[in-house]
Amino acid sequence: MFTITTWGESHGAGVGVVVDGCPPLLPITAEEIQAELDRRRPGQSDIVTPRNEADAVEILSGVFEGKTTGAPIAMLVRNADQRPGAYDEMREKFRPSHADFAYQAKYGARDHRGGGRSSARETIGRVAAGAIAKKLLSAKGVEIRAFVARVQDLAIPETVLSEMPFPSPAQIEASAVRCPHAATAEAMIERIKEVRAAGDSVGGVIRCRVHGVPAGLGEPVFDRLEADLAKAMLSLPASKGFEIGSGFAGTLLKGSEHNDAWISQDGKPRTATNRSGGVQGGISNGEEIFFNVAFKPTATIMLPQKTVDARGAQTELTGRGRHDPCVLPRAVPIVESMAALVLVDHWMRQNAQCGTFQL
Repeated sequence: MFTITTWGESHGAGVGVVVDGCPPLLPITAEEIQAELDRRRPGQSDIVTPRNEADAVEILSGVFEGKTTGAPIAMLVRNADQRPGAYDEMREKFRPSHADFAYQAKYGARDHRGGGRSSARETIGRVAAGAIAKKLLSAKGVEIRAFVARVQDLAIPETVLSEMPFPSPAQIEASAVRCPHAATAEAMIERIKEVRAAGDSVGGVIRCRVHGVPAGLGEPVFDRLEADLAKAMLSLPASKGFEIGSGFAGTLLKGSEHNDAWISQDGKPRTATNRSGGVQGGISNGEEIFFNVAFKPTATIMLPQKTVDARGAQTELTGRGRHDPCVLPRAVPIVESMAALVLVDHWMRQNAQCGTFQL
């Protein structure tokens, strides 16, 4: 019910999004959307790509006198710091672990400039739309916090992670890597700098926590809440894994160890533990929703790699252009945005089925 369509290419004129299904009269400003885009934009620290883009958003429709009208909301971010010449060699050569060959095989054509549509620059539209979704959710008391939990083998200690209070935005934004555990953040930053200096890259894990979601959101079979969250996260560039609640670690436990016992708290049903991650039977149960998203190392590295060209001949390719040595710091607001989009959509669906007609 709450839908978005993103458009644009990495080195085209611009990128953007159309949001449909947004309720009318929501107060929203370009400044609020810009604040989220600034967290995603390149050039914000010395551990991300130096591409110099302001990512200034323009609201083209759907907002009048500071409020949404109920009509589709179109937003545009113009590309400014374009250097398509850095990708001339990629016109004929397929970059390892990129979408180059897959796009060519599917469409018979591709935009080789920075990956075109497959570039992570597409996620600007997701973050702009997510800012609107987050504003809707905040009116209902829902807070979403994502942060970097692991870079390569450097992770927030599990004992700290499991007991960590719900982090504030200031705690997450305190470090360039967006990890709220200071000692781990410092080590992460040094690791990213080391691999960048070597022309290489690293991946890791982002954890997302959501407070304030009521019980009852989600569909019981195909559109389970965790299934839609998984689809949203795995639609992100460089994402390679998703787990909610206990995830894969839960497979090591017995049922007697894993089950979340029900308790009464202030006259309301609560769970003593939260290994379910706030979702049971595909439907939210009122507890905190938390999940992890795994991101691979950035595919573009400044080292020679074996590849083939469009004619199938064996050749070699060294990465060029400006790229993140680790995508995680800039992926944090993207994960939050995708979570917000899923939750708003399910909230609307729940109200449409169970709230509109009180029988």
